[in-house]
Amino acid sequence: MAKEKIEKIVNIKNKRASFEYQFLDTYVTGIMLTGTEIKSIRQQKVNLQDAYCYFHDNELFIKNMNISKYSEGTYYNHDPLRERKLLMKKNELRKLENKLDDGLTIVPLRLFINDRGLAKMEIALARGKKLYDKREDIKSRDVSREMARERY
Repeated sequence: MAKEKIEKIVNIKNKRASFEYQFLDTYVTGIMLTGTEIKSIRQQKVNLQDAYCYFHDNELFIKNMNISKYSEGTYYNHDPLRERKLLMKKNELRKLENKLDDGLTIVPLRLFINDRGLAKMEIALARGKKLYDKREDIKSRDVSREMARERY
């Protein structure tokens, strides 16, 4: 008898990023993790709110991504706020680094586990929104909500 594998869908989103930034390009990357980190991710104990990506020696790292300590972990547990390396092909990294200029940043959008069981992160090349851009977004959301109410 084969055991049935119960899959729990992991899809952790950075909801604040779409409000704060305008996305130009999106990429999917892998992440270098330790054993207790992947177990915490499967329990969905991750916070992406303050996370951002940066380049160091032509490698891409993510900083301030909080992966809570694994509850069953012993002294092998990880540091929740450690910097983690993002895995991309060299030519993609080079293109992304060349696109970075004044006012652009790389923000994480979501963290998910793919069908092979590997943790992946969707990142975006983004430009920060001004206050009036945020107001326009709120206004358009309200208008579309009102139109949807009137239809029903």
